Amino acid sequence: MFGNNYFAEGRCFMFMRKFLIDEKGVATLIALMVMVMMTMIGLAVVRLSNDEVTIAGNELNEMAAFYAAEAGLEKASAAIQTQYEATGLPPSTMPQGSETVNNCVAAYTTVDNGAAIQRELSQGALAGLHALVKTFTVTSTGTSGVDQSQVVLNQNFEVALVPIFQFAIFYGNDLEIAPGPDMTIVGRIHSNGNLYLQSNNNLYMDSYVTASGNVIHGRKGPGGTSPGNVFIKDADGNYQNMLKNGDWLESSDPYWYDSAVVRWDGRVQDSAFGQGELKLPLTNASDPHKLIERGSGNPDSYEHLAQFKVLDGVPYSKIGGVWVNVSALLPAGTVTTKIFYDARELTNVNTVEIDMDKLQSSSYFPSNGVVYTSDQRAGTFNATRLVNGSELDYATSVVSENPLYIQGDFNKIDKKPAFVAGDAVTFLSNSWNDANSTLTKASRVASETVANCSFLSGNTNTTSTVYNGGVENLPRFLETWSSKRFIWRGSMINLWNSLQADGDWSGVYYDPPIRDWAYDTDLDDPSKLPPETPRVRVFQRTGWQQEFVGYSD
Repeated sequence: MFGNNYFAEGRCFMFMRKFLIDEKGVATLIALMVMVMMTMIGLAVVRLSNDEVTIAGNELNEMAAFYAAEAGLEKASAAIQTQYEATGLPPSTMPQGSETVNNCVAAYTTVDNGAAIQRELSQGALAGLHALVKTFTVTSTGTSGVDQSQVVLNQNFEVALVPIFQFAIFYGNDLEIAPGPDMTIVGRIHSNGNLYLQSNNNLYMDSYVTASGNVIHGRKGPGGTSPGNVFIKDADGNYQNMLKNGDWLESSDPYWYDSAVVRWDGRVQDSAFGQGELKLPLTNASDPHKLIERGSGNPDSYEHLAQFKVLDGVPYSKIGGVWVNVSALLPAGTVTTKIFYDARELTNVNTVEIDMDKLQSSSYFPSNGVVYTSDQRAGTFNATRLVNGSELDYATSVVSENPLYIQGDFNKIDKKPAFVAGDAVTFLSNSWNDANSTLTKASRVASETVANCSFLSGNTNTTSTVYNGGVENLPRFLETWSSKRFIWRGSMINLWNSLQADGDWSGVYYDPPIRDWAYDTDLDDPSKLPPETPRVRVFQRTGWQQEFVGYSD
Protein backbone atom coordinates (compact mmCIF):
# COMPACT_ATOMS: atom_id res chain seq x y z
CA MET A 1 0.00 0.00 0.00
CA PHE A 2 2.79 2.24 0.93
CA GLY A 3 4.47 1.65 -2.42
CA ASN A 4 1.38 2.24 -4.46
CA ASN A 5 0.56 5.42 -2.62
CA TYR A 6 4.05 6.65 -3.06
CA PHE A 7 3.89 6.00 -6.78
CA ALA A 8 0.56 7.79 -7.06
CA GLU A 9 1.79 10.78 -5.10
CA GLY A 10 4.84 10.92 -7.33
CA ARG A 11 2.80 11.01 -10.47
CA CYS A 12 0.61 13.75 -9.02
CA PHE A 13 3.68 15.78 -8.10
CA MET A 14 5.09 15.43 -11.57
CA PHE A 15 1.78 16.47 -13.10
CA MET A 16 1.55 19.55 -10.88
CA ARG A 17 5.13 20.49 -11.66
CA LYS A 18 4.49 20.19 -15.38
CA PHE A 19 1.29 22.21 -15.05
CA LEU A 20 3.07 24.99 -13.22
CA ILE A 21 5.85 25.01 -15.81
CA ASP A 22 3.23 25.27 -18.60
CA GLU A 23 1.41 28.13 -16.77
CA LYS A 24 4.67 30.05 -16.40
CA GLY A 25 5.12 29.95 -20.17
CA VAL A 26 1.65 31.31 -20.76
CA ALA A 27 2.24 34.17 -18.34
CA THR A 28 5.48 35.00 -20.10
CA LEU A 29 3.66 34.97 -23.43
CA ILE A 30 0.92 37.23 -22.07
CA ALA A 31 3.50 39.60 -20.65
CA LEU A 32 5.29 39.73 -23.99
CA MET A 33 2.01 40.44 -25.81
CA VAL A 34 1.15 43.21 -23.37
CA MET A 35 4.60 44.73 -23.89
CA VAL A 36 4.18 44.60 -27.68
CA MET A 37 0.75 46.20 -27.43
CA MET A 38 2.04 48.94 -25.12
CA THR A 39 4.94 49.56 -27.47
CA MET A 40 2.57 49.84 -30.42
CA ILE A 41 0.32 52.20 -28.47
CA GLY A 42 3.33 54.23 -27.43
CA LEU A 43 4.56 54.44 -30.99
CA ALA A 44 1.06 55.49 -32.12
CA VAL A 45 0.93 58.16 -29.41
CA VAL A 46 4.35 59.42 -30.38
CA ARG A 47 3.36 59.47 -34.04
CA LEU A 48 0.08 61.21 -33.20
CA SER A 49 1.95 63.69 -31.05
CA ASN A 50 4.41 64.31 -33.86
CA ASP A 51 1.51 64.82 -36.26
CA GLU A 52 -0.15 67.23 -33.87
CA VAL A 53 3.10 69.09 -33.39
CA THR A 54 3.53 69.23 -37.15
CA ILE A 55 -0.07 70.43 -37.64
CA ALA A 56 0.33 72.97 -34.85
CA GLY A 57 3.58 74.10 -36.40
CA ASN A 58 1.91 74.46 -39.80
CA GLU A 59 -0.94 76.40 -38.26
CA LEU A 60 1.50 78.59 -36.39
CA ASN A 61 3.45 79.27 -39.58
CA GLU A 62 0.23 80.03 -41.47
CA MET A 63 -0.90 82.32 -38.65
CA ALA A 64 2.43 84.13 -38.74
CA ALA A 65 2.06 84.51 -42.52
CA PHE A 66 -1.48 85.81 -42.01
CA TYR A 67 -0.37 88.49 -39.56
CA ALA A 68 2.49 89.42 -41.86
CA ALA A 69 -0.01 89.89 -44.69
CA GLU A 70 -2.16 92.03 -42.36
CA ALA A 71 0.92 94.11 -41.59
CA GLY A 72 1.37 94.68 -45.32
CA LEU A 73 -2.20 95.96 -45.60
CA GLU A 74 -1.58 98.29 -42.66
CA LYS A 75 1.69 99.56 -44.14
CA ALA A 76 0.15 100.47 -47.50
CA SER A 77 -2.99 102.00 -45.94
CA ALA A 78 -0.92 104.10 -43.54
CA ALA A 79 1.19 105.36 -46.45
CA ILE A 80 -1.92 106.51 -48.34
CA GLN A 81 -3.35 108.21 -45.25
CA THR A 82 -0.05 109.93 -44.43
CA GLN A 83 0.20 111.28 -47.97
CA TYR A 84 -3.32 112.73 -47.82
CA GLU A 85 -2.72 114.31 -44.43
CA ALA A 86 0.54 115.87 -45.61
CA THR A 87 -0.55 117.14 -49.03
CA GLY A 88 -4.31 116.67 -49.35
CA LEU A 89 -3.63 114.59 -52.46
CA PRO A 90 -3.33 110.87 -53.21
CA PRO A 91 0.18 109.44 -53.56
CA SER A 92 1.67 109.88 -57.02
CA THR A 93 3.37 106.49 -56.65
CA MET A 94 1.23 103.73 -55.22
CA PRO A 95 2.60 102.15 -52.03
CA GLN A 96 4.37 98.85 -52.64
CA GLY A 97 7.26 96.93 -51.14
CA SER A 98 8.08 94.21 -48.67
CA GLU A 99 8.69 94.00 -44.95
CA THR A 100 10.15 91.26 -42.74
CA VAL A 101 7.83 90.51 -39.83
CA ASN A 102 8.58 87.72 -37.31
CA ASN A 103 10.52 85.55 -39.75
CA CYS A 104 7.90 86.18 -42.45
CA VAL A 105 7.97 88.39 -45.51
CA ALA A 106 5.02 90.68 -46.27
CA ALA A 107 4.92 91.83 -49.89
CA TYR A 108 2.24 94.38 -50.75
CA THR A 109 1.02 96.30 -53.79
CA THR A 110 -1.60 99.02 -54.23
CA VAL A 111 -3.91 99.78 -57.14
CA ASP A 112 -5.59 103.16 -57.67
CA ASN A 113 -9.18 102.35 -58.64
CA GLY A 114 -9.71 105.60 -60.53
CA ALA A 115 -11.37 108.94 -59.96
CA ALA A 116 -13.41 109.66 -56.86
CA ILE A 117 -17.14 109.04 -57.20
CA GLN A 118 -20.14 110.38 -55.36
CA ARG A 119 -21.89 107.62 -53.46
CA GLU A 120 -23.50 106.66 -50.20
CA LEU A 121 -21.29 105.21 -47.48
CA SER A 122 -22.36 101.73 -46.44
CA GLN A 123 -20.33 100.92 -43.33
CA GLY A 124 -19.71 102.27 -39.85
CA ALA A 125 -21.33 105.13 -37.98
CA LEU A 126 -21.27 107.24 -41.17
CA ALA A 127 -23.32 104.73 -43.14
CA GLY A 128 -26.03 106.49 -45.10
CA LEU A 129 -24.09 109.71 -45.63
CA HIS A 130 -23.22 110.80 -49.14
CA ALA A 131 -19.55 111.38 -49.84
CA LEU A 132 -17.02 111.83 -52.58
CA VAL A 133 -15.13 108.55 -52.32
CA LYS A 134 -11.80 107.52 -53.81
CA THR A 135 -10.88 103.85 -53.50
CA PHE A 136 -7.57 101.98 -53.49
CA THR A 137 -7.14 98.20 -53.45
CA VAL A 138 -4.23 96.82 -51.43
CA THR A 139 -3.04 93.23 -51.91
CA SER A 140 -0.59 91.75 -49.43
CA THR A 141 1.09 88.32 -49.40
CA GLY A 142 2.58 86.96 -46.19
CA THR A 143 5.13 84.15 -46.61
CA SER A 144 6.54 82.11 -43.73
CA GLY A 145 10.33 81.83 -43.66
CA VAL A 146 10.00 78.43 -41.98
CA ASP A 147 7.92 76.35 -44.39
CA GLN A 148 7.00 78.84 -47.16
CA SER A 149 3.30 78.76 -46.23
CA GLN A 150 1.48 81.74 -47.70
CA VAL A 151 -1.57 83.86 -47.03
CA VAL A 152 -2.86 86.41 -49.56
CA LEU A 153 -5.19 89.18 -48.37
CA ASN A 154 -6.72 92.17 -50.10
CA GLN A 155 -8.67 95.12 -48.86
CA ASN A 156 -10.18 98.32 -50.18
CA PHE A 157 -8.97 101.54 -48.60
CA GLU A 158 -11.37 104.46 -49.02
CA VAL A 159 -10.77 108.17 -48.68
CA ALA A 160 -14.16 109.84 -48.30
CA LEU A 161 -14.97 113.55 -48.23
CA VAL A 162 -18.19 113.91 -46.25
CA PRO A 163 -20.12 117.21 -46.40
CA ILE A 164 -20.14 118.55 -42.86
CA PHE A 165 -23.68 119.85 -43.29
CA GLN A 166 -24.99 116.28 -43.34
CA PHE A 167 -24.64 116.43 -39.56
CA ALA A 168 -27.43 118.12 -37.65
CA ILE A 169 -24.86 119.18 -35.04
CA PHE A 170 -21.08 118.95 -35.37
CA TYR A 171 -18.60 120.26 -32.81
CA GLY A 172 -14.84 120.44 -33.22
CA ASN A 173 -14.49 120.39 -29.43
CA ASP A 174 -16.59 119.42 -26.41
CA LEU A 175 -20.32 119.44 -27.16
CA GLU A 176 -22.80 120.30 -24.41
CA ILE A 177 -26.55 119.81 -24.83
CA ALA A 178 -28.65 120.86 -21.85
CA PRO A 179 -32.01 122.30 -22.93
CA GLY A 180 -34.63 123.51 -20.47
CA PRO A 181 -37.82 122.74 -22.42
CA ASP A 182 -38.31 119.60 -24.50
CA MET A 183 -35.93 119.40 -27.45
CA THR A 184 -35.81 116.99 -30.39
CA ILE A 185 -32.72 116.76 -32.59
CA VAL A 186 -33.35 115.16 -35.96
CA GLY A 187 -30.10 114.10 -37.62
CA ARG A 188 -26.61 113.03 -36.69
CA ILE A 189 -24.65 114.49 -33.79
CA HIS A 190 -20.86 114.41 -33.51
CA SER A 191 -18.27 115.84 -31.15
CA ASN A 192 -14.49 115.84 -31.61
CA GLY A 193 -14.29 115.80 -27.83
CA ASN A 194 -16.55 114.82 -24.97
CA LEU A 195 -20.33 114.85 -25.34
CA TYR A 196 -22.30 116.11 -22.33
CA LEU A 197 -26.02 115.29 -22.34
CA GLN A 198 -28.78 116.34 -19.97
CA SER A 199 -32.20 117.99 -19.97
CA ASN A 200 -34.59 119.67 -17.58
CA ASN A 201 -37.43 117.86 -19.33
CA ASN A 202 -36.92 115.58 -22.35
CA LEU A 203 -34.12 115.52 -24.89
CA TYR A 204 -34.71 113.33 -27.96
CA MET A 205 -32.00 112.35 -30.48
CA ASP A 206 -33.14 110.29 -33.43
CA SER A 207 -29.92 109.33 -35.25
CA TYR A 208 -26.29 108.39 -34.66
CA VAL A 209 -24.63 110.06 -31.67
CA THR A 210 -20.82 109.92 -31.78
CA ALA A 211 -17.92 111.44 -29.86
CA SER A 212 -14.17 110.94 -30.09
CA GLY A 213 -14.02 111.38 -26.32
CA ASN A 214 -16.60 110.20 -23.81
CA VAL A 215 -20.39 110.30 -23.59
CA ILE A 216 -21.32 111.82 -20.24
CA HIS A 217 -24.62 112.50 -18.51
CA GLY A 218 -24.53 115.91 -16.87
CA ARG A 219 -23.01 119.31 -17.43
CA LYS A 220 -19.38 120.12 -18.06
CA GLY A 221 -19.38 123.31 -16.00
CA PRO A 222 -21.50 124.90 -13.27
CA GLY A 223 -25.22 124.51 -12.84
CA GLY A 224 -25.61 120.99 -11.52
CA THR A 225 -27.12 117.97 -13.20
CA SER A 226 -30.71 118.10 -14.43
CA PRO A 227 -32.97 115.07 -13.87
CA GLY A 228 -34.79 115.10 -17.22
CA ASN A 229 -34.78 112.21 -19.67
CA VAL A 230 -32.25 111.74 -22.47
CA PHE A 231 -33.60 109.52 -25.26
CA ILE A 232 -31.65 108.14 -28.23
CA LYS A 233 -33.22 105.98 -30.94
CA ASP A 234 -32.06 102.41 -31.41
CA ALA A 235 -31.80 100.67 -34.79
CA ASP A 236 -35.50 99.72 -34.68
CA GLY A 237 -36.52 103.37 -34.32
CA ASN A 238 -37.44 103.14 -30.65
CA TYR A 239 -36.25 105.80 -28.18
CA GLN A 240 -34.13 104.30 -25.40
CA ASN A 241 -33.45 106.36 -22.28
CA MET A 242 -29.94 106.82 -20.90
CA LEU A 243 -31.63 106.29 -17.52
CA LYS A 244 -32.82 102.81 -16.56
CA ASN A 245 -33.50 101.40 -13.11
CA GLY A 246 -32.09 104.53 -11.53
CA ASP A 247 -28.73 104.34 -13.32
CA TRP A 248 -27.44 106.54 -16.12
CA LEU A 249 -25.60 104.64 -18.85
CA GLU A 250 -22.50 106.63 -19.80
CA SER A 251 -18.85 106.06 -20.70
CA SER A 252 -17.76 105.63 -17.08
CA ASP A 253 -19.93 102.52 -16.73
CA PRO A 254 -17.66 99.43 -16.35
CA TYR A 255 -19.79 97.59 -18.92
CA TRP A 256 -20.26 100.61 -21.15
CA TYR A 257 -19.33 99.04 -24.50
CA ASP A 258 -21.56 95.99 -24.22
CA SER A 259 -24.41 97.85 -22.54
CA ALA A 260 -24.39 100.65 -25.12
CA VAL A 261 -24.48 98.12 -27.96
CA VAL A 262 -27.44 96.33 -26.40
CA ARG A 263 -29.36 99.53 -25.66
CA TRP A 264 -28.74 101.50 -28.87
CA ASP A 265 -27.54 98.89 -31.40
CA GLY A 266 -24.27 100.71 -32.14
CA ARG A 267 -25.93 104.08 -32.77
CA VAL A 268 -24.06 105.61 -29.82
CA GLN A 269 -20.28 105.41 -30.17
CA ASP A 270 -17.34 107.03 -28.42
CA SER A 271 -13.63 106.37 -28.06
CA ALA A 272 -14.35 102.93 -26.57
CA PHE A 273 -15.79 101.98 -29.98
CA GLY A 274 -12.77 103.34 -31.82
CA GLN A 275 -14.55 106.55 -32.84
CA GLY A 276 -11.90 109.11 -33.74
CA GLU A 277 -11.96 112.77 -34.62
CA LEU A 278 -13.50 113.86 -37.91
CA LYS A 279 -11.41 116.66 -39.33
CA LEU A 280 -11.46 118.98 -42.30
CA PRO A 281 -8.57 118.48 -44.75
CA LEU A 282 -6.84 121.75 -43.90
CA THR A 283 -3.24 122.83 -44.22
CA ASN A 284 -3.55 124.23 -40.70
CA ALA A 285 -5.37 121.14 -39.44
CA SER A 286 -5.31 122.24 -35.80
CA ASP A 287 -6.77 125.70 -36.52
CA PRO A 288 -10.07 125.61 -38.44
CA HIS A 289 -10.55 129.33 -37.65
CA LYS A 290 -8.19 129.82 -40.61
CA LEU A 291 -11.18 129.04 -42.82
CA ILE A 292 -12.64 132.47 -42.13
CA GLU A 293 -9.40 134.45 -41.87
CA ARG A 294 -7.90 136.37 -44.77
CA GLY A 295 -6.14 134.55 -47.55
CA SER A 296 -2.68 136.13 -47.43
CA GLY A 297 -0.34 133.32 -46.40
CA ASN A 298 -3.38 131.22 -45.55
CA PRO A 299 -4.28 128.54 -48.11
CA ASP A 300 -7.33 127.45 -46.08
CA SER A 301 -9.14 130.79 -46.38
CA TYR A 302 -12.54 131.11 -48.03
CA GLU A 303 -11.26 134.34 -49.52
CA HIS A 304 -9.59 132.16 -52.17
CA LEU A 305 -12.98 130.71 -53.13
CA ALA A 306 -14.97 133.94 -53.18
CA GLN A 307 -16.03 135.82 -56.31
CA PHE A 308 -17.25 138.83 -54.30
CA LYS A 309 -15.65 140.21 -51.15
CA VAL A 310 -15.73 143.21 -48.84
CA LEU A 311 -12.42 144.10 -47.19
CA ASP A 312 -12.34 146.90 -44.61
CA GLY A 313 -15.67 148.14 -45.94
CA VAL A 314 -14.63 148.19 -49.62
CA PRO A 315 -16.49 145.84 -52.02
CA TYR A 316 -14.59 143.96 -54.73
CA SER A 317 -15.77 141.73 -57.54
CA LYS A 318 -13.58 139.21 -59.34
CA ILE A 319 -13.82 140.09 -63.02
CA GLY A 320 -11.75 138.17 -65.52
CA GLY A 321 -9.61 136.79 -62.71
CA VAL A 322 -8.84 140.30 -61.39
CA TRP A 323 -10.28 141.89 -58.24
CA VAL A 324 -12.03 145.16 -59.10
CA ASN A 325 -13.25 147.80 -56.64
CA VAL A 326 -16.97 148.08 -57.44
CA SER A 327 -17.96 150.66 -54.81
CA ALA A 328 -19.19 153.07 -57.46
CA LEU A 329 -20.79 150.33 -59.58
CA LEU A 330 -23.10 148.67 -57.09
CA PRO A 331 -26.68 149.89 -56.50
CA ALA A 332 -26.74 152.59 -53.84
CA GLY A 333 -26.97 151.13 -50.34
CA THR A 334 -25.67 147.67 -51.28
CA VAL A 335 -22.72 147.92 -48.90
CA THR A 336 -22.97 150.42 -46.05
CA THR A 337 -21.67 150.95 -42.53
CA LYS A 338 -23.97 150.92 -39.49
CA ILE A 339 -23.39 151.06 -35.73
CA PHE A 340 -25.44 149.33 -33.04
CA TYR A 341 -24.87 148.00 -29.53
CA ASP A 342 -24.29 144.32 -28.66
CA ALA A 343 -25.40 143.75 -25.07
CA ARG A 344 -23.54 140.45 -24.84
CA GLU A 345 -20.24 141.93 -25.96
CA LEU A 346 -20.94 145.18 -24.07
CA THR A 347 -19.70 147.26 -26.97
CA ASN A 348 -20.76 149.16 -30.05
CA VAL A 349 -20.51 147.15 -33.24
CA ASN A 350 -19.06 148.79 -36.33
CA THR A 351 -20.81 146.67 -38.92
CA VAL A 352 -20.41 146.42 -42.67
CA GLU A 353 -23.97 145.86 -43.79
CA ILE A 354 -24.73 143.97 -47.02
CA ASP A 355 -28.17 144.32 -48.53
CA MET A 356 -28.62 140.88 -50.08
CA ASP A 357 -31.54 141.93 -52.26
CA LYS A 358 -29.56 144.76 -53.85
CA LEU A 359 -26.44 142.63 -54.29
CA GLN A 360 -28.45 139.93 -56.06
CA SER A 361 -30.07 142.50 -58.36
CA SER A 362 -26.65 143.78 -59.43
CA SER A 363 -24.44 142.18 -62.02
CA TYR A 364 -21.78 141.57 -59.36
CA PHE A 365 -23.39 138.81 -57.36
CA PRO A 366 -20.72 136.08 -57.33
CA SER A 367 -21.07 133.50 -60.08
CA ASN A 368 -20.26 130.69 -57.65
CA GLY A 369 -22.40 132.14 -54.84
CA VAL A 370 -19.49 132.71 -52.43
CA VAL A 371 -19.18 136.05 -50.59
CA TYR A 372 -16.27 136.79 -48.23
CA THR A 373 -15.90 139.67 -45.77
CA SER A 374 -13.19 140.85 -43.41
CA ASP A 375 -12.78 144.09 -41.51
CA GLN A 376 -9.45 144.57 -39.80
CA ARG A 377 -9.71 148.29 -39.17
CA ALA A 378 -8.32 149.07 -35.74
CA GLY A 379 -10.02 150.63 -32.76
CA THR A 380 -13.51 149.18 -33.18
CA PHE A 381 -15.46 145.95 -32.76
CA ASN A 382 -15.99 145.06 -36.42
CA ALA A 383 -18.67 142.81 -37.87
CA THR A 384 -20.74 141.94 -40.95
CA ARG A 385 -24.52 142.12 -41.06
CA LEU A 386 -26.82 140.68 -43.73
CA VAL A 387 -30.18 142.37 -44.31
CA ASN A 388 -33.04 141.97 -46.78
CA GLY A 389 -32.21 138.33 -47.36
CA SER A 390 -35.69 136.83 -47.02
CA GLU A 391 -35.55 135.65 -50.64
CA LEU A 392 -32.31 134.44 -52.18
CA ASP A 393 -32.19 134.21 -55.93
CA TYR A 394 -29.22 131.86 -55.94
CA ALA A 395 -27.47 129.29 -53.80
CA THR A 396 -25.39 131.42 -51.44
CA SER A 397 -22.50 131.11 -48.99
CA VAL A 398 -21.36 134.09 -46.89
CA VAL A 399 -18.17 133.79 -44.84
CA SER A 400 -16.85 136.50 -42.51
CA GLU A 401 -13.68 136.71 -40.48
CA ASN A 402 -15.65 138.84 -38.02
CA PRO A 403 -18.81 138.18 -36.03
CA LEU A 404 -21.76 137.81 -38.41
CA TYR A 405 -25.27 139.14 -37.75
CA ILE A 406 -28.39 138.25 -39.77
CA GLN A 407 -31.30 140.65 -39.42
CA GLY A 408 -34.82 139.52 -40.28
CA ASP A 409 -36.02 136.51 -42.25
CA PHE A 410 -33.29 134.82 -44.22
CA ASN A 411 -33.89 132.51 -47.17
CA LYS A 412 -37.54 132.12 -46.15
CA ILE A 413 -39.12 132.44 -49.60
CA ASP A 414 -38.38 129.77 -52.22
CA LYS A 415 -35.56 128.32 -50.12
CA LYS A 416 -32.13 127.95 -51.77
CA PRO A 417 -29.05 126.08 -50.50
CA ALA A 418 -27.28 128.50 -48.15
CA PHE A 419 -24.73 128.69 -45.36
CA VAL A 420 -23.11 131.46 -43.34
CA ALA A 421 -19.95 131.45 -41.27
CA GLY A 422 -18.44 133.89 -38.83
CA ASP A 423 -16.40 134.27 -35.69
CA ALA A 424 -19.84 134.06 -34.07
CA VAL A 425 -23.34 134.11 -35.58
CA THR A 426 -26.17 136.21 -34.10
CA PHE A 427 -29.78 136.27 -35.33
CA LEU A 428 -31.76 139.50 -35.01
CA SER A 429 -35.53 139.33 -35.46
CA ASN A 430 -37.73 141.12 -37.96
CA SER A 431 -38.48 143.67 -35.22
CA TRP A 432 -34.87 144.58 -34.48
CA ASN A 433 -34.22 148.33 -34.28
CA ASP A 434 -30.67 149.66 -33.92
CA ALA A 435 -32.01 152.63 -31.97
CA ASN A 436 -33.20 150.32 -29.17
CA SER A 437 -29.98 148.30 -28.99
CA THR A 438 -28.61 150.33 -26.06
CA LEU A 439 -31.85 150.05 -24.04
CA THR A 440 -32.86 147.27 -21.65
CA LYS A 441 -33.89 143.96 -23.12
CA ALA A 442 -37.53 144.81 -22.37
CA SER A 443 -37.20 147.46 -25.11
CA ARG A 444 -35.81 144.94 -27.57
CA VAL A 445 -38.89 142.83 -28.25
CA ALA A 446 -38.52 140.23 -30.99
CA SER A 447 -41.06 138.95 -33.48
CA GLU A 448 -41.27 135.57 -35.20
CA THR A 449 -38.38 135.11 -37.60
CA VAL A 450 -37.37 132.39 -40.06
CA ALA A 451 -33.86 131.39 -41.16
CA ASN A 452 -33.10 128.57 -43.57
CA CYS A 453 -29.34 128.25 -43.55
CA SER A 454 -26.59 126.10 -42.18
CA PHE A 455 -23.97 127.94 -40.18
CA LEU A 456 -20.43 127.69 -38.88
CA SER A 457 -20.01 129.62 -35.67
CA GLY A 458 -17.60 130.05 -32.82
CA ASN A 459 -18.34 129.78 -29.13
CA THR A 460 -16.68 130.35 -25.77
CA ASN A 461 -15.30 127.68 -23.46
CA THR A 462 -17.24 126.38 -20.49
CA THR A 463 -15.20 126.77 -17.32
CA SER A 464 -15.74 125.72 -13.72
CA THR A 465 -17.61 128.97 -13.11
CA VAL A 466 -19.07 129.97 -16.51
CA TYR A 467 -21.33 127.89 -18.80
CA ASN A 468 -21.04 128.67 -22.52
CA GLY A 469 -24.78 128.15 -23.07
CA GLY A 470 -24.54 124.78 -24.81
CA VAL A 471 -25.72 123.98 -28.30
CA GLU A 472 -29.12 125.46 -27.48
CA ASN A 473 -27.40 128.87 -27.35
CA LEU A 474 -24.84 128.45 -30.13
CA PRO A 475 -26.95 130.72 -32.36
CA ARG A 476 -26.87 134.00 -30.42
CA PHE A 477 -29.75 136.35 -29.61
CA LEU A 478 -30.01 139.90 -28.21
CA GLU A 479 -33.76 140.38 -27.81
CA THR A 480 -36.70 139.44 -25.60
CA TRP A 481 -38.32 136.61 -27.56
CA SER A 482 -40.63 135.33 -24.81
CA SER A 483 -43.30 133.29 -26.62
CA LYS A 484 -42.07 134.20 -30.11
CA ARG A 485 -40.69 131.48 -32.36
CA PHE A 486 -37.33 131.46 -34.05
CA ILE A 487 -37.80 128.98 -36.89
CA TRP A 488 -34.57 127.54 -38.18
CA ARG A 489 -33.71 124.74 -40.60
CA GLY A 490 -30.17 123.75 -41.48
CA SER A 491 -27.04 122.28 -39.93
CA MET A 492 -25.33 123.69 -36.83
CA ILE A 493 -21.51 123.60 -36.77
CA ASN A 494 -19.05 124.83 -34.13
CA LEU A 495 -15.42 124.40 -35.17
CA TRP A 496 -13.58 127.09 -33.19
CA ASN A 497 -13.55 129.31 -30.15
CA SER A 498 -14.62 132.86 -30.98
CA LEU A 499 -11.59 135.12 -31.11
CA GLN A 500 -13.48 138.42 -31.37
CA ALA A 501 -17.02 137.86 -30.01
CA ASP A 502 -15.81 136.35 -26.74
CA GLY A 503 -18.40 137.79 -24.32
CA ASP A 504 -19.79 135.29 -21.85
CA TRP A 505 -23.25 133.79 -22.34
CA SER A 506 -25.90 134.63 -19.76
CA GLY A 507 -29.62 135.24 -19.56
CA VAL A 508 -29.20 138.92 -18.68
CA TYR A 509 -29.26 140.46 -22.14
CA TYR A 510 -31.97 138.34 -23.85
CA ASP A 511 -34.86 135.96 -23.30
CA PRO A 512 -34.73 132.85 -25.49
CA PRO A 513 -37.23 132.14 -28.26
CA ILE A 514 -39.37 129.10 -28.73
CA ARG A 515 -36.81 127.03 -30.56
CA ASP A 516 -38.54 125.64 -33.61
CA TRP A 517 -35.34 124.09 -34.91
CA ALA A 518 -34.67 121.10 -37.14
CA TYR A 519 -32.06 119.62 -39.39
CA ASP A 520 -32.83 120.40 -43.04
CA THR A 521 -33.22 117.00 -44.66
CA ASP A 522 -32.65 118.59 -48.08
CA LEU A 523 -28.97 118.52 -47.09
CA ASP A 524 -29.03 114.74 -47.51
CA ASP A 525 -29.19 115.40 -51.25
CA PRO A 526 -25.68 116.29 -52.52
CA SER A 527 -27.22 118.48 -55.22
CA LYS A 528 -28.81 120.70 -52.56
CA LEU A 529 -25.70 121.52 -50.55
CA PRO A 530 -24.61 125.18 -50.33
CA PRO A 531 -21.72 126.38 -52.52
CA GLU A 532 -18.29 125.21 -51.35
CA THR A 533 -19.66 123.22 -48.43
CA PRO A 534 -16.73 122.18 -46.20
CA ARG A 535 -16.11 118.45 -46.01
CA VAL A 536 -14.55 116.26 -43.36
CA ARG A 537 -12.12 113.63 -44.59
CA VAL A 538 -12.66 110.06 -43.44
CA PHE A 539 -10.41 107.05 -43.97
CA GLN A 540 -12.13 103.67 -44.07
CA ARG A 541 -11.03 100.10 -44.69
CA THR A 542 -13.66 98.05 -46.44
CA GLY A 543 -14.04 94.91 -48.52
CA TRP A 544 -11.46 92.79 -46.65
CA GLN A 545 -11.07 89.23 -47.94
CA GLN A 546 -8.65 86.31 -47.81
CA GLU A 547 -7.70 85.23 -51.30
CA PHE A 548 -5.35 82.28 -50.73
CA VAL A 549 -3.93 79.99 -48.05
CA GLY A 550 -1.32 77.41 -49.04
CA TYR A 551 2.33 77.06 -49.96
CA SER A 552 4.46 79.01 -52.37
CA ASP A 553 5.64 77.23 -55.50
